[in-house]
Amino acid sequence: MPLIKDGRFVADDWLRLAAGETIPAGAKLLLPLDRLTEEGAALAEVGHSLGAEVSNDTDLALLDPWMQRLQLVAVAFPKSSDGRGFSMAARLRRHGYRGELRASGHLIADQYALAKGCGFDSVEISEAQAARQPEAHWVEAERSMSLAYQRGYGGVRNILSARWASAD
Repeated sequence: MPLIKDGRFVADDWLRLAAGETIPAGAKLLLPLDRLTEEGAALAEVGHSLGAEVSNDTDLALLDPWMQRLQLVAVAFPKSSDGRGFSMAARLRRHGYRGELRASGHLIADQYALAKGCGFDSVEISEAQAARQPEAHWVEAERSMSLAYQRGYGGVRNILSARWASAD
């Protein structure tokens, strides 16, 4: 699945493994939450980096034991009209998660600025979505927003700070 960071399509070095599949040494593993709970401690102990795939309504208490060990959290977007993933991103950041945060699923380029503003670092879309909205659409979406409403995420100045700065 194509991965978008800073408006560009990039290689994804995280692995999603089928049950029973051989795990390469030192792999970055993106695991469903139930598999993380069952196998995560043992996988981390032998040197694997851990990531978790969560739904957009996951109880954050389930991630508490892993919060300091997770390097990636991928939040599912089952459809582009379901905005609960944006709320989940903001909640994860407020909860103290500092690793990579990925929106995964049905997002469109028009939602990219909002995703970054809510705390997402990357967006993962399907091959079909990438065919409909190639890299040029995401580059334009990245450039289209010079200010954000939210404060503190995405590296973009927020509108209120810009207004205060212009008053000086």
